[in-house]
Amino acid sequence: MTAALELQVAIVASLLADGDLGALVGDRIHDGAPRGLAFPSVTLGETGQADWSSDGEAGGEVSLTLHVWSRAIGKREAWAILGHLMRLLHDAPLAMDGPSLVLIRVTYAEVRLDPDGITEHGVLRLAALVED
Repeated sequence: MTAALELQVAIVASLLADGDLGALVGDRIHDGAPRGLAFPSVTLGETGQADWSSDGEAGGEVSLTLHVWSRAIGKREAWAILGHLMRLLHDAPLAMDGPSLVLIRVTYAEVRLDPDGITEHGVLRLAALVED
């Protein structure tokens, strides 16, 4: 089961389709940070998958991290983007090819100053249950 990749595809499609998020970050939603990253932006981060299959049913848990990058002074812009991502993705009815999404939840969010001293770095962790 490649549920982690399929969930990532569904999340990106949902984010790109949201006009309000587009007003905040444009189309700057990336699978990894490109060189010369424009701000603000969202990048996909760490992803993991655990198998919870039983004798009669295939399923598992997927964890995924989104990163928000802002060069605005202070944490307001990063938190505004994180808050919007939280509203979009917590309990979202995302359509996936292959496995079915049972539920998706936001499990953690924070904003911290990046070691470069000028970039605010938001972190959003998601957990999802999927079944085949």
